[in-house]
Amino acid sequence: MAYADDAVKAKLSAINETQESIVTAASWIMFHRRHADRTAQLWLQRLKDSGAGKRLNLVYLANEVVQQSKGRKKEDFLIAFSPIIAEATATAYKGATNEVQQKLRRVVEVWRQRQIFELPIQEAIEARVDEIDKSRSSGKKPLLGGSLFNSSGPAAPTELQPVVPLQIAVSKAAVSVSSGVPTANIEYEKLMDPNATTPTPPVHAARLSSLLKSLASAEGAVSESIKARHSLIGGLEKLLEVNRAALASEESQLYELTSRKTTVEAKKRDVEDSIMRGLSAENSPALHGNSDFEPQLNGKHDSASAEPERPYVEELTPPPVESLTPVGSPRLAEEAAIATTTGADVVHERHPDHTEPAPAIQPPLYPAAGLDLLSSLSMPAVRPYAGSQINGGTLKKRKIEPDFVEFAGGDAMEDLDEDVAELLRAESGGH
Repeated sequence: MAYADDAVKAKLSAINETQESIVTAASWIMFHRRHADRTAQLWLQRLKDSGAGKRLNLVYLANEVVQQSKGRKKEDFLIAFSPIIAEATATAYKGATNEVQQKLRRVVEVWRQRQIFELPIQEAIEARVDEIDKSRSSGKKPLLGGSLFNSSGPAAPTELQPVVPLQIAVSKAAVSVSSGVPTANIEYEKLMDPNATTPTPPVHAARLSSLLKSLASAEGAVSESIKARHSLIGGLEKLLEVNRAALASEESQLYELTSRKTTVEAKKRDVEDSIMRGLSAENSPALHGNSDFEPQLNGKHDSASAEPERPYVEELTPPPVESLTPVGSPRLAEEAAIATTTGADVVHERHPDHTEPAPAIQPPLYPAAGLDLLSSLSMPAVRPYAGSQINGGTLKKRKIEPDFVEFAGGDAMEDLDEDVAELLRAESGGH
């Protein structure tokens, strides 16, 4: 069958979901690869006019054609399908059932794994499908947990959302440029080659008209790409200005925080130094008050010279009693005179020993030994009768020795001075 638009439309209408039908139609289309561009346009138009089930079969046909072209390294159909494959896939995906959408996702995944299309084309296909998933009003996730192409990583940040559509437009325009410009250049070189045989004027005119259309299409694709890139650059410049302003603000904040941190660190060191100086003054006042003290820089010093002097501590031993008695006291003078007059031993005063502990109570002052002697002389002798009881015991009458007979009677104060005897009698109660 010769190639014609009606023949292509007939082949596209006859395919079904069986593998034999798809392979047969793909083989016929591959045979007429010189008309790849026209075949791709007719295929897209047929896909738009078909229902959801028929669209899936047409996508299977395109998949068979592009994979065979990739395997045979015949890129005619790859170049022809690249500008329209994203639109065609989105058209087939939109409004389809979940089962059909799952099968379409599987086809797109195969294209990515086998690298059938260039990366910008593949990203454009996936972006169109993701956009349809996000625009669903029901909010229900599709089968397999959502879009198949978002599983590799998270969505774009909010700040980058304005430039995402611009990047998609650039990718689409780049696909058109990559397919239209090489085709127009090839046709131009063939037709304008000076060594080529010049065809008849009617054929030459037709070829020149076709070349003009290819050049115009390539020119339009390049213009759209330039416009899309200008829009993307404008969006990126706005994003860059926002980030530059934020960067300047953060740099200013960093400088201020660094300055405050330095000030606080210096203040902290001053407070710690003052605390250490206060503790040093409390623990070692002798060193703190000595202006001649200089610390050793090498860490070595004499322990004897560095040891502070012991502070003076007042002794807690109370003064002796004699120090509190006035000099020339009448009582002490009288006792001294009596002791000297009676011939008793003079008791010399001992200097107080401050090392001994102070007595708990003050010892009583005893009278001089002469007073006891005079009192015994002034009192009459008691003569107990024989057999009398004294202190519970019996006294026996003793015989006076001959040598002491002269002392047995008389007055004991007979030989004393009258004034002294009178004073002693007055003290002894008149006896």
